[in-house]
Amino acid sequence: MKQKIAVYRKEHFNAAHRLHNPLWSDEENKKVFGKCNNPSFHGHNYELVVKVVGYTDEQTGYLVDMKILSDIIQEHVVEKFDHKNLNLDVAEFKDLNPTAENIAMVIWNILRAHIDHALDLYVTLFETERNYVEYPA
Repeated sequence: MKQKIAVYRKEHFNAAHRLHNPLWSDEENKKVFGKCNNPSFHGHNYELVVKVVGYTDEQTGYLVDMKILSDIIQEHVVEKFDHKNLNLDVAEFKDLNPTAENIAMVIWNILRAHIDHALDLYVTLFETERNYVEYPA
């Protein structure tokens, strides 16, 4: 009987952002988002872990070729996000607050388009060593 297995690929990118709701007053934004609402933005050294789950290929023994997975993440996520201001430089955040939660969901959607839909996909995004999110949960 075939068993599911998971593989993980870890990548890294640096990016700036500002948490801000344009529908709120400056006072409300400061109250809710604190230092993360800095009008001059702030940055993080993000760690991204991509988990793929499924059944191995009988011919190769691979679930997914890790080099190909790395290339997909590099091309479609790291190149798009690394050393960018998420609010200003990444189209997906034009009207979406770039919280860690939203960044993880955006990354998942980007990757989902490039990874076999027969495979389950999970994204874990570390904003700091102690703060991270996983999508889907």
